[in-house]
Amino acid sequence: MRKRSLILGVLAAALFSISPARAERIKDIARVGSVRSNQLVGYGLIVGLDSTGDTSGTLFTAQSVASMLERFGVTVPATAIKVKNVAAVMVTCQLPAFARSGSTLDVQVSSIGDAKSLQGGTLLQTPLRAGNGGVYAVAQGAVSVGGFTASGGGSSQTKNHVTAGRVPGGALVEQEVPTTLAGDAGALLITLHQADFTTAARVAQAINRAPLGLTARAADAGTVEVSMPGGADPVLTIAGIETLPVTTDTVARVIVNERTGTVVIGGNVSVSACAIAHGALSVKIRARPGVSQPNPLSDRGRTVVVPNTRIDARDEGGRIQTVPAAATVDQVVRALNALGVTPRDLIAILQALKASGSLKAELEIQ
Repeated sequence: MRKRSLILGVLAAALFSISPARAERIKDIARVGSVRSNQLVGYGLIVGLDSTGDTSGTLFTAQSVASMLERFGVTVPATAIKVKNVAAVMVTCQLPAFARSGSTLDVQVSSIGDAKSLQGGTLLQTPLRAGNGGVYAVAQGAVSVGGFTASGGGSSQTKNHVTAGRVPGGALVEQEVPTTLAGDAGALLITLHQADFTTAARVAQAINRAPLGLTARAADAGTVEVSMPGGADPVLTIAGIETLPVTTDTVARVIVNERTGTVVIGGNVSVSACAIAHGALSVKIRARPGVSQPNPLSDRGRTVVVPNTRIDARDEGGRIQTVPAAATVDQVVRALNALGVTPRDLIAILQALKASGSLKAELEIQ
């Protein structure tokens, strides 16, 4: 009899401990529609590397160094520049909402050439642009890699990823992005992190019941429109909305990652009554080479190696198991765990249950 094991390993304990739905604050499940961050990107150079920069075959690094020196009044042909102490990088960061001119941001740098390490380097002043082409921040500073690489005597050692790093507080905001809290006619848009009609309706009901003097309606599954009275302070209004409790509702969903064998079952998943037979077929192939000698009287005979292959197939035999109708994820896991299946087996069972219509949930395979 196959040894019974937990379906999800350490995840099983979390599944068994799932508690009934509880109220969440609106600020934890939604955001004000106009409040968002913006992505910035730039191309820069990191200097001061200890011969771990780009090689001479990385032409754009040499051209960038030549262009930079030309701006400082030094004219040098790109072909004459050795860039082993310089690395070309892409610089990225997130410009959060309400960032003001002079605020500092953390930036990430990633090598785009063939540099071996960015350890000990310094990022030169790099303009960071948004999708509209405007420069909103400028980055510069010492790079923190969080690892190291060392070599000597014909051997080398590397810890962590040394061709990417961070510049803490390295970006200085130069241009602000205007943010308008209230839209036309003083209306606020509350956007849910996960669109759901039931949750959107409950958010609107919670706002209407609260003594804030507001009128809300669910425009769709992901947006709630809130009408504010004239002269109301948007900040105080949003602060009052954020603390309101709402009981969220989610779609029953099972997430399966076949690459890692990970299975995550949502709390609303249920299985209707069904019967499951899951057998295991074991196939073993063994190859033992043998030697074939030619006939002593043969004219052109020669000794050859002949593989002797043996195939053993055995069906361990799976017993049929009746699974009763389950209403909670705890019962689902217990019912499937009674089969003694592993996470890999569970993936096949879940796919078959979905195909038969017994699994009352969305099955998402990644």
